[in-house]
Amino acid sequence: MSQSPKRPPPPAHVTQEARRRFLRSLLLGGMAVGAGMAGWLPMARGAAPRLRPPGAIAESDFLAACIKCGQCVQVCPVEAIVLGDIDEGFGIGVPYLDGRAQACDFSCDAVQCILACPTGALTHELSKKEEVRMGLARLDKPDACLARQGLGFKGQARGADFPGLHRYEKVDRWNPIKIADHPYDLDLCDLCVRECPIEGAIALVPLGTDAADKRRTPEIRQSCVGCGMCEMICPVEPAAIVIDARVQWRAS
Repeated sequence: MSQSPKRPPPPAHVTQEARRRFLRSLLLGGMAVGAGMAGWLPMARGAAPRLRPPGAIAESDFLAACIKCGQCVQVCPVEAIVLGDIDEGFGIGVPYLDGRAQACDFSCDAVQCILACPTGALTHELSKKEEVRMGLARLDKPDACLARQGLGFKGQARGADFPGLHRYEKVDRWNPIKIADHPYDLDLCDLCVRECPIEGAIALVPLGTDAADKRRTPEIRQSCVGCGMCEMICPVEPAAIVIDARVQWRAS
């Protein structure tokens, strides 16, 4: 049985071109994988969860549903909602709040950001602020809390240059004003309780049984929605009270 003749090797230029195509494909594939990994990197670093706007559904579902349209940003009367920057990876353009910089004080009287969301990333099942669950307040630095020291507070809560806004209903029922334009004169600091937009979410309770002891400690209640108002208004730096995003109430 005769053997078929051996094929001659391809010309050198054909072999070189095939090698170049392979290397190009390998390089482009690596770049694509690298770009994908870069998008996930900020999440993989284990950074603290972002404080999302009122009504945000579970984080993974929220990231999938949000189309980064910015409608929630446009309707917020205190400009509390901002969009993720380029260092957010796949979170770029996704709305969040920085409670210390500007809290959600529900100046809109309801949940306008939810009504503006076209995709359900902010669930339309909520109709009032008391139903929101953005996170939970926590006394992070008890020793810094003025109320726990029995101290009052006088002046602008965050200083004359702080741009944060808040609706003081006794000053203007409809329009929020700068916190810097509303100084305080308090015998005992109760700003976190005084300015909380959710009735009964925080209370000051005595530290002991001595009636003459002025010291009080903030106690977070089940109705806390995690809006960030207590963190923004806290006059000490850094804030004695903070919001843990996405955390829900658990009875101790």
